[in-house]
Amino acid sequence: MRTSIATVSLSGSLTEKLTAAARAGFDGVEIFENDLLASPLTPEEIRARCADLGLTVDLYQPMRDIEAVPEDEFARNLRRARHKFELMRRLGADTVLVCSSVSPRAVDDDALAAEQLSRLAGTAQEFGIRVAYEALAWGRHVSTYDHAWRIVESAGHPALGTCLDSFHILSRGSDPKGIEDIPGEKIFFLQLADAPLLAMDVLQWSRHFRCFPGQGGFDVAGLVRHVLATGYDGPLSLEVFNDVFRQAEAGPTAVDARRSLLVLQEAVGRAALPEPVVPTGVAFAELVTPDAEPLTALLGALGFTRTARHRGKPVALWEQGEARILVNTGPAVRRDGAQLAAIGLESPDPAAAARRAEALLAPVLPRRRAPEDAPLDAVAAPDGTELFFCATGRPDLPDWRADFEDTDPAPAHAPVHRIDHLALVQPWHHFDEAALFHHGVLGMQAQESVDVADPYGLLRSRAVTNADGSVRIALTVGPAPTDDTVHAQHIALATDDVVASARRFREAGGGLLPVPANYYDDLAARFEFADGELETYRDLGILYDRDAHGVFRHCYTRTVGRVFFELVQRDDGYRGYGAANAPVRLAAQHAVRALTGG
Repeated sequence: MRTSIATVSLSGSLTEKLTAAARAGFDGVEIFENDLLASPLTPEEIRARCADLGLTVDLYQPMRDIEAVPEDEFARNLRRARHKFELMRRLGADTVLVCSSVSPRAVDDDALAAEQLSRLAGTAQEFGIRVAYEALAWGRHVSTYDHAWRIVESAGHPALGTCLDSFHILSRGSDPKGIEDIPGEKIFFLQLADAPLLAMDVLQWSRHFRCFPGQGGFDVAGLVRHVLATGYDGPLSLEVFNDVFRQAEAGPTAVDARRSLLVLQEAVGRAALPEPVVPTGVAFAELVTPDAEPLTALLGALGFTRTARHRGKPVALWEQGEARILVNTGPAVRRDGAQLAAIGLESPDPAAAARRAEALLAPVLPRRRAPEDAPLDAVAAPDGTELFFCATGRPDLPDWRADFEDTDPAPAHAPVHRIDHLALVQPWHHFDEAALFHHGVLGMQAQESVDVADPYGLLRSRAVTNADGSVRIALTVGPAPTDDTVHAQHIALATDDVVASARRFREAGGGLLPVPANYYDDLAARFEFADGELETYRDLGILYDRDAHGVFRHCYTRTVGRVFFELVQRDDGYRGYGAANAPVRLAAQHAVRALTGG
């Protein structure tokens, strides 16, 4: 299907917005009136610019407070409309969006609204323009799509139809099934937006918190199915008011927007994309550092052994059980300490996973590779993390470990047996995009977003996981633009005995994160423990949590650069990440940073 995006959904000048939309692959745009008024270009120049970029002008919007008003006011509205219709003709737009009135002078009279909208449509028709009437969720008298349709049907004018907007419909809890009663040819336009499920004034909700389909809590795909059942053949268009998107760079936002429509079209059976290839495990996590010594000391204390070196690059492989860490000390690494730069994902079909990623606009990363190196496909996640699609120990596919020369055998005793999960700090303007990316591109399931209390504000966190939990990634971000170096990324390591692992780590010279005694006083009040158990947790800085499925025990290392490790023990099917303990951990890390200056 054709795709379109409202210029209000992107940041920057109108020229920047049009360029970003075209580069992302959109077919058309909705020109938001404020963007046109602020542009130095004439309507003719904007029309030419769109044509040069391969964009059609699918809608001009909005025209407000038109209908169900006293006759003298309606006469002034018609005069205003004529000016706009002439402008639209110069612009090359053939459809105008008319929002249901919020004017205090509007009266609750459907017959009058229909009569005046019919006259408006007659005037529009003289200019070759159609009128798409939309029910605003906060309209004074018309606030639901079925009410707007009844007025359009009553008016009976061929140049008057309705515009359906998923936000206005779903935010009010309206049943979208009734859309199928509207003839497809009378649905002149379809605007799409998702939103998180919030209990707040609908106008503020609309103006600040809309997001692209698949990033919120609405069933946008279900609504689109009802629209398509009518025979609607117009574009799928995005109209998203969002404070973050309006401040972020237009190009990446447009790509995110286009990706959301590709995933949506796949969900409703209108896009033939390569099938999702869900990762089945974590092959490795790659850390880059300008100074390997602090990081390798930490890995050694955790029980890892350096087992191999890359043949042609300054990359060492550290192993313990099935947990593998690459340490890269190449010249291109950042100089502000260790950080998590890449993740190897076990894939049933790496080539197919890469095709899926490329079809969904994920940047394919070029690799400097010697002829004998294993061919590995890699794409960039929204935060810049490199994702490699791997096959480890598969005789039918190249093994990435073939690029390494053995130095030492892996330890026979491995208290850590695999990577339990990875926690990635997202740039503030990529949080929603990241969740959609991991769901759409990788086929992971996104869990509910949660707020975590940091001593200096709230953090948002959302986990994505495959079906059996063998791949878990926690995405975290602050609520506003901040210095994203404050919060470090971390790698959680699974162990069957966190107490023994923590003791072994400490005895090997590792530094565990100290936890305030008040935390353990609270644990004693909330849970019952065996004799000496709580004292052991207090001594080692082990945190404790329970959910409906089981028990979680975990502790943290000190931070090296921008990375720290977590030792975790899941018992009896515990599914979470110890989110209830995150404020304690964050406060403890801030305290250590204040004492050490890093």
